[in-house]
Amino acid sequence: METLALYLQYPFVRYALIVGVLIALCSSLLGVTLVLKRFSFIGDGLSHVAFGGVAIASVMNLTNEMLIVLPVTVLSAILLLKTGQNAKIRGDAAIAMISVGALAFGYLIMNIWGTSSNLSGDVCSTLFGSTSILTLTTGEVLLCVILSVVVVVIFVLFYNKIFAVTFDENFSRAAGVSTDAYNLLIAVVIAVIIVLAMNLVGSLLISALVIFPALSAMRLFKSFKQVTIFSAALSVVCAFLGILISILAGTPVGSTIVAVDVLAFGLCAAAGSISGRAKA
Repeated sequence: METLALYLQYPFVRYALIVGVLIALCSSLLGVTLVLKRFSFIGDGLSHVAFGGVAIASVMNLTNEMLIVLPVTVLSAILLLKTGQNAKIRGDAAIAMISVGALAFGYLIMNIWGTSSNLSGDVCSTLFGSTSILTLTTGEVLLCVILSVVVVVIFVLFYNKIFAVTFDENFSRAAGVSTDAYNLLIAVVIAVIIVLAMNLVGSLLISALVIFPALSAMRLFKSFKQVTIFSAALSVVCAFLGILISILAGTPVGSTIVAVDVLAFGLCAAAGSISGRAKA
């Protein structure tokens, strides 16, 4: 505890905790919707697109990668949504096609036109996360806070519509709900979350932040609201513990957070199994 108190005196540690908790919260809110719509891997696909955006930004020597990464990822989310509705290219095939293509082109761009002397290190840190979460500036933290607040507000304001589109899209359309517009809203918000999460866990591990808290909550609760609330709380706790463990043990931030999420899923699955047997 003394060591932890010592670390918490440093602003960069507090910044990392704030950003990590906010990203985990945002990821978990829409994670339940994506899991129920069987679109879990959209996070994986968009994260690979974001990697391609990072590659373009690094080649252009942009100091603020967000100027390239965010628009590219949002446009890809819209394209992915439209392509996934095509009868000839279903959702999972569209995700695989876009994600693999973006990942390949991103690495190719960095390899051919990159100016870094440590290409392998840059690629590894982008894919699996790095210590950049511990070097956040005040401006980056403020941007993350603003975008996170926007995501949470959108989710709260449109909760009922998101709920309706998640469970029965055809009925919602028949009832007059603009399902295409809300699906587009979900895709854009997920794209924003993916871009925010890249500094935390890297592009290959982002799906874990989206999927594991939702799956863990589903092992214990049945209603959409209960699952969403528990998923958000669990995601925040896992991110907080993961960052603290990473700082104290010197382990990679992203991998540590995902490991904590996996352990939490195992505990929830065991608790759900025991509870089910007790009721039986």
